[in-house]
Order: sequence, then C-alpha cells, then structure tokens
Amino acid sequence: MSSSPRTLFGTDGIRGKAGLKPLDPESVMRLGMAAADVLLPGFRREATHEWPTVVIGKDTRLSGDMLEAAIAAGLNARGIDVRLAGVVPTPAVAWLTRETGAAFGVVISASHNPFDDNGIKFFDSRGIKLDDKTEAAIEAAFKGEIDPKAAEIGRTAPIKDAADRYVNFVCGLFQDHRDLFTGSRFALDAANGAASVTSTAILTHLGAKVSVFHDRPNGMNINRECGCTHPEAIESLVRETGADAGISHDGDADRVMLCDETGSSLDGDELLAIAGLDLLNRGELNQATVVGTLMSNAGLEACLAERGGRLVRAGVGDRYVMREMLANDYNFGGEQSGHLIFRDLNPTGDGIVAAVRLLEISRRTGKPLSEMRRVLKKFPQTQRNLRVKAKPPLETVPTVSAVIEAANRTLGNQGRVLVRYSGTESLLRVLVEGRDDLPIDALADEIASAVGAEIGA
Repeated sequence: MSSSPRTLFGTDGIRGKAGLKPLDPESVMRLGMAAADVLLPGFRREATHEWPTVVIGKDTRLSGDMLEAAIAAGLNARGIDVRLAGVVPTPAVAWLTRETGAAFGVVISASHNPFDDNGIKFFDSRGIKLDDKTEAAIEAAFKGEIDPKAAEIGRTAPIKDAADRYVNFVCGLFQDHRDLFTGSRFALDAANGAASVTSTAILTHLGAKVSVFHDRPNGMNINRECGCTHPEAIESLVRETGADAGISHDGDADRVMLCDETGSSLDGDELLAIAGLDLLNRGELNQATVVGTLMSNAGLEACLAERGGRLVRAGVGDRYVMREMLANDYNFGGEQSGHLIFRDLNPTGDGIVAAVRLLEISRRTGKPLSEMRRVLKKFPQTQRNLRVKAKPPLETVPTVSAVIEAANRTLGNQGRVLVRYSGTESLLRVLVEGRDDLPIDALADEIASAVGAEIGA
C-alpha cells in the first residue's frame, strides 16, 4: 500500500500532458541528455572511434513529432546518432534496438491514454524496459545539474522501412503456421494508433482475410472510442462482420484484446490461461510457471494448479513481469490488461505477436475462442478506479487504511483486497476478489467512499 518515491517515472515510463512539464520541449531535450549520461557513462567518441546509436519510435499522436525532435536533440548533444523508426508499435522499437545494435531505444507514446497525453519510455540494448534503479538514476540526473560540456555532435536519420522490417520479423516467427490461417476471417481494431501500419500487413501475409477498422489516424483520434479500452467496439465489429475472431490493440500496440466469434471479448487472464495451458501441455512452459501480476484473478492460479502448473505474481506493469521472467528463466507471462510476453518470441509485451500466437492455438486445436476460454473459471472480482488529488502513502491516511483492513478481515483466506495508485494517471485502483457468497461489491464501495472523503479529486 505504499507509493513509489519517484515523481517523474511511473509504471510505464513518463506520462503527462504534451507540451507541459515534464513533456515540454526543453524538459524532453534535457531528459535525452540525462538518459545518455546514465546509459552511456564516460562515452568519448575520440577514444572509442565508435558512434553509438539510439532508436526512437512513436505512435500517431499529434505531439509525437515535437517530442521526437526534442529528445533527439538532447541525444545528439551527447554525441549520439539517432535513428528514427517513425510510427511503429512499441515492440517494434524493442526489436529494432536489438536488431540494429543500438545502445538503447526510446518510445514516444502514452499507450491507451487520450491523444493530448503523451509519454516517453526506454528500452535497454536487449530490448527490455529499464529497471527501477536505472530509471531513478535518469530521474536524478534530469533533476540535477546537466553538464553542458562540449561534445561531438550526433546526427539524426530515418531507419529505412522500419515498419516493414518489423512486419517481416513477426511474419517470420509464424511462417511455419501459415497454412493454419489461410481462409481465416478476423476483425481488427487498430485504435487509430501504431498498429494501423503493421497488424493488417502481418495478418494478411499469414493468409487471413482481415476487416480492419479504426486505422486512419489523424493525430487526435488515437484510442477515441476504439481500441483495448473500448471492448464494445471490437465486439460490435465481430458481430457485424461474422469474423472468426476479433483483435483489438491499444495506441502503441503492445497490448491486445481478443474477441470470440460470438462477439464476447476475452481479458488478459483468459488469454494467459489459454496460452499457458497450451505451452504446459506441449512441454514448452519453463518450470511449468506462468508469470502474472497482483491483479491476476485467483481463478488463473487455480486452473494452472489443477493441471500441474503454477502462477507466480509480479508487480503491476509488464516490465515487472519481464524482470521476474528474467530472474528465474520463465518464458511466458503477462497482465490482465492484455500485455502478454512470449519471451521466446519477443522479450516485451507485443500485441500482434500475442494475437497471432493465440489464434494459432485456436486454429491448430480446431477450437474457437468461445470454447477455449472455458478453461478459466474466474473468481468474482470487482474493481474501482478512483480519481485522487494526491497520492500519499495509504498507511498515512488512517480512515482509508482502517476500511481496507476491515475488508481483509471480512474476506479472510477466501478473498483478497488490492489497493494501489496508478503509475500513469491520478487514480487509485481498488480490486476486491472473493468467493461467490462474499460481499465484494459492498466492500469495494466502502473503500471507495473512504478514499473519496479523504483524497478524492
């Protein structure tokens, strides 16, 4: 129940209103310099005769060009050559960073947020999101004195055909399964985001027939009444088109939501269950373990245990899932929100890779999503997203902590309460889970009422 000591970085990089601090041009240029100082310490071109490069990609937001230019300028000022991938999914930046031998990668995106928000997140040279310690070091450098030392000046240039290269990479992962997709009919919601330039090409190359929607970004319509945060959109589209399944992304396409052929969407826990059990049955799930998060439904844990597997919980955020996977050599995990990491394919949340992998299971087994999802029997769960004016540690708000403790006593060992601040928005998230006969809605409402009275916006 404690909040992060960092004030610049959240759960998934830096988020805020584009044009306002810390996402104004001056601050973002400074951030580029700070990131270079931390991630490339002691670099001197004249000594190494090497020109380090950094890959930058972005989604379709209007502010992307401005922030791209600003952070590129900061990196150039530290003697770094910048390679611009343009509009590509976040996982494409992770792959391009590895593929091109770049020192690190930068993504300009606010994921599922509205268009007037934006954000910046970093990948290391392996295409893996930075850990808390490294982000804290960049934040300290950003807030400290930036040394204006003279340096060799880097250059900025585009990566030719960056999106096409990523498409070819993903298609190559599934080339042996192309016959499974021939004749399949899918509906695709590209969220007017980065998937608009890649997902249709991937699915079509694999032999599927694709009805694509929300693929005409104009800088301001990203995530607007479409994408992962609006499941009703893909549900309606599947019913209208008669598709075998629906695929819905968020703005930067590192997440996915699938919809079955009846027009009912599946959440991340259901996708984790389907893919986790398939890997387990095929002997391909490392240590018989799926990595979830604190938000994962207890039913997922039960369904894996019944078949000889187990669920390990990481902190909320796909980078924490990945850190747990790296630390213990697990190869599959993800979040309820739709970040799925097939580490053997791409070591970050990748919406289209996850979608194709899951649809491949459906085609290979001959079972539609509506049947496959039955492997997971969820425990009743209710959530509240509460807008707050501040984020004090909850243990310092006695009335709120008392209500949470009382809820835990009521649930005992038949349920759980999870209360945490969002790392990307001014929200407090409340999750209450328990058996059918427990008053989870009433308990969630009591917590929400206490939060509203003390720190509600």
